[in-house]
Amino acid sequence: MSDHLIETLDAGVCTLTMNRPEARNAMSGSMMAALNEAIPRVAADPAVRCVVLTGAGGAFCSGGDVKGFASDNAGGGGTIPSLEERVHNLRQGMELSRWLHEMPKPTLAIIPGAAAGAGLSLALACDLRFCLDTAKITTAFSKIGASGDYGGSYFLPYLVGAAKARELYFTADVISGTEAFAMGLVNKVASADAFEAESKAYAQTLANLPTVAVGYMKKNLNTAQNGTLADVFDREAMHMMRCFMTEDHKAAAKAFVEKKPPVFHGR
Repeated sequence: MSDHLIETLDAGVCTLTMNRPEARNAMSGSMMAALNEAIPRVAADPAVRCVVLTGAGGAFCSGGDVKGFASDNAGGGGTIPSLEERVHNLRQGMELSRWLHEMPKPTLAIIPGAAAGAGLSLALACDLRFCLDTAKITTAFSKIGASGDYGGSYFLPYLVGAAKARELYFTADVISGTEAFAMGLVNKVASADAFEAESKAYAQTLANLPTVAVGYMKKNLNTAQNGTLADVFDREAMHMMRCFMTEDHKAAAKAFVEKKPPVFHGR
């Protein structure tokens, strides 16, 4: 595990903290390698019921390391990778967003401050977002003459609509957490004095859900984004019958009859 990523597990909540606070958690090669190793592993870990992605030092992630881009463009000697090699390497790294979007467990971005560029894309790839009301959020790409990566142009239109997504990409306007909540970009906001406690409680609520059923819900909803109605019906039917076979469903049905609250174990 890299020093640029901190991993903890508590009561089913696996928290992955991007840890370059001196650079507002800008993406480093070490950080991204650690994330790409950790995400598939925790997705398969039965002890993990919810995955939280967050940042250290009062920021979420400011995106790519622009200083590093400038240095690369100036030329630092050595062999310069071909366009094909650069595309391949970026494309491989971007699998991280697919994992956050598709893993069969709820993923939550806890945004304590700045989220920009590819950092914002990572937050958008998560199922849900909990944001500080004063956090600064921006697509940022147009400010450096770039078009965007890590799936932001796929996720953002589904959250805010096509026209608003274009506006946010073209202008790179900086919006607050409160504004992001109003347009549906984030799910919940909190003020600084309540942020830590409320975001932690929200993550725990997600970890206490029937994990198997939530995984199937994600498959259904992801199919609905791009598939036909018949595709969705097929998946819903199969996944519903699979859910009926889980311990969580059987225990919850019994608790309903007994007028007790259900307790889920993710099995």
